[in-house]
Formats: sequence, structure tokens, C-alpha cells
Amino acid sequence: MRSILVLGAGRSAAALIQYLVEHAPDQNWKVTVADRSVAHVPAMLPGGTDGMELLVLDAGVTEARQREIARHDLVISMLPASMHLDVVKDCLRDRKPVITPSYVTDELWSLDRELKEAGVLVLSELGLDPGIDHMSAMRLIDAIRSEGGEIEVFESYTGGLIAPESDTNPWGYKFTWNPRNVVLAGQGSAARFIRDGQYRYIPYHRLFTRVVRVEVQEYGAFDGYANRDSLKYRELYELQGVSTLIRGTLRREGFCAAWNTFVQLGCTDDSYTMHVPKDMTWAQYFGAFLPPLGGKDLRDALIAYLQLDGQDAILAKLDWLGIFEDRSTGLDRGTPAQYLQHLLEEKWGLAPKDRDMIVMQHLVGYRSDHGVGRTSSSLVVEGSDPVNTAMARTVGLPMAIAAKLVLNGSLTHTGVRLPLFKEIYDPVLNELAELGISFTERQISS
Repeated sequence: MRSILVLGAGRSAAALIQYLVEHAPDQNWKVTVADRSVAHVPAMLPGGTDGMELLVLDAGVTEARQREIARHDLVISMLPASMHLDVVKDCLRDRKPVITPSYVTDELWSLDRELKEAGVLVLSELGLDPGIDHMSAMRLIDAIRSEGGEIEVFESYTGGLIAPESDTNPWGYKFTWNPRNVVLAGQGSAARFIRDGQYRYIPYHRLFTRVVRVEVQEYGAFDGYANRDSLKYRELYELQGVSTLIRGTLRREGFCAAWNTFVQLGCTDDSYTMHVPKDMTWAQYFGAFLPPLGGKDLRDALIAYLQLDGQDAILAKLDWLGIFEDRSTGLDRGTPAQYLQHLLEEKWGLAPKDRDMIVMQHLVGYRSDHGVGRTSSSLVVEGSDPVNTAMARTVGLPMAIAAKLVLNGSLTHTGVRLPLFKEIYDPVLNELAELGISFTERQISS
């Protein structure tokens, strides 16, 4: 019997755990799910918990974490990204393969040689974005190259959104994954990409003003804004000669212009702690980010400061959130980002019957002996309810399928690997398609 340790059982782990438990009997697996609290895990498993061990574990406690890693054959880390490095070091020590959905850090890359020498595989960036985006992009790029095409343009956008019938607020958005990551999105460095042969750099304070319109067939128009660093994918995807290379995030049309008001005010800053009266109202709180009001009410002062005159759609979104209300914030300390997250979690939470939606679209332009061509490849996945979300399926299922490949000996790679090679992207994408997660490709006329 092979044993799998899943570290972390948050909202993105539901489909992963369901798959592992469902396949445990025929694959001869023993599945252990470890988290600080596991009381919620049985609710993720409509088929029951047979073949699974639930373990209360604080993965930040080194000895406890190492003990569990040592007694399992494969580790899947669903912990916060900052904890993956410690997990990988433990797996290196015990020569255990590990799978994570998170981006590879420089610190993790520095272990690549040592991992290869030890014969240990670390399969990272294997969720949705990063993950499915890598695999679907490489399949499309490799297919075009196999026909003699030379890639000239690569654009890719992904969004974790809300399904149309659950879209009940003017923002067109609800939290379907970690709220903190949503509030802090885009911070840390300038967005970097190439468009039409020119390098482009967008600092964070301008990020949400530099938006492109992305049309997804049957689902309408979206705002697309650039992710932090698209340039590193030239080497990863072997696209050194392309004139346009950009990876970005999708939001519903109009979202970014309204979100930019918070960026310009400084409400997404997470670098300092505010100390305010606990009975401070939201109107007083947001007024604290403005120059002296000079007799103006908050709405008029905000309109003047951010030049929002005539921007009715933006003001409607702010009104709906309640930023002008004389209602207590309920907090007496926190960073600006934490205050904003607190307000948004009140307003952007999923209702009991809400369904989320994942949208991903690649656009590839290429040149071949037949002339110039453009292909779009689109993925739209809708969830079933707030537990069985599209986000959980698209993050968890690729890792679960990869776990099967690793334990069955189908992958012989070692070191730090991304899912950019055919031996992994073909079987994972093929099985995802069987599970209803598949791309639609179409040729676009020039």
C-alpha cells in the first residue's frame, strides 16, 4: 500500500481530497489529511472517509511535520506558499517526492541540484494558475511547432470569478479563493511584459489603469490586467523570439477602474498597522485617507480627490460596499489591507447556493509556410456550490492526477520540475477533460 500525506485542508483542497479518497481502493492508497483543524473535512466527502486518516497537525511544528512526512510515500503540500520550502527540505532529507500548486521561489530553485542528486522530484506550479495554464499553453505551443509554426504572440489570462447566475452585486465579483491574496494582488514589483516588440513596465499604482478588453466567447467581455513578471516565461516556454508575451488576470468589465480607487487611496497597503477607535465608522475610516474635507462630505471629497465626476459606475460600486456609511468598522487595529479585506469579506462572501467560475484564455499568434495564423484556446469551468467550487477542482485535480502518475512510476524526473513536459501535461489534461475540464480551440481570422 502506498501512502499519501496531504498537508493543509483549506477551501482549495476539496476536489483533491475527494479524488484521492475515491481512487484509494483501486490504487491501493492510504490517504492522510493533516490540518490544524480537520472537523470540516468530512463535509467535503459525500462518499465518506473510508481509506482516509484525519490528523490534527500544526505543520509549523518541525518535529511533528517531519514525523508525518517520514512515514508517507508522497507529500502534497496545500500549505501557504511560505511553508513549502520547509516541507521540501524535509522531503529531501527523507527522499520523498512532493507536489505543490505554488510558484517556485529562488530559494527552492537553489535546491534543484541537491534534489536531483538525491533522486527526489519536486513537482511545483501544478494547480490552476500556475498549473493548468502551463500545461494547456505548452500543449498548444508544441502542437503549433510540430506543424512547423513559429510563435510570434502569446497572451494568457485567467480569472477566478463568479458564475453568471450568482453574479448579484455591481462588482461582478465574490471571494472564491484566499481573500488576502485578492486584496494584495499585483503588489511587490512592477508588471513586466513585451507587447509589439516593446518592453513594458507597469508600477503597482498604475496597474489597474492599464487594462485590456478580453472577449471570451459566450461569456462576454472582461478586464485583463498584467501579472507581475511575464518575461520569465520566455525561457520556460521557449518563446525568446516572440514580439508579444503577456500573462494576466481577468475580472469582470469595470472592476479594475473601481478597484483602482482603493489603490490610489492607499487602502491596499499592508506595510503598516493603523490604530483607530473601535467605533470609527467606515465613512470616517475612508475619510482618513483624504486631505482635509474642507466642509465637503466624504462622497464629494472623494469625487474631487480621485476625479470621479461622472464616473457613476464606480460610485455605484463604492456605494454598494458601504464606504460612505456611518456604520462601525468593528476593528481597532490592522493594516489598511486588513481593514479593506474585513469590509469585503462582509460583502463578497459566497451565499449558500452560489457557484463560482474559472475563465482561462490563451491567444497564440504564429507564422508558418501557410501564412499567419491566430488560435485561441478557452476554458470555462463552473462550480456546484461553495464547497465543490470550480477553483477547488481546477487547483486540486491536476495535483491528484499527478500524484497517481508519480506513485505509478510514470514520471521519472527528479529535481524541481514544472508541468511543461509532454509526459505530464498529456495525461493530466486528458484526464481533466474526462472530468469535464477541457479547452475549446478556435481559429481567429486576422
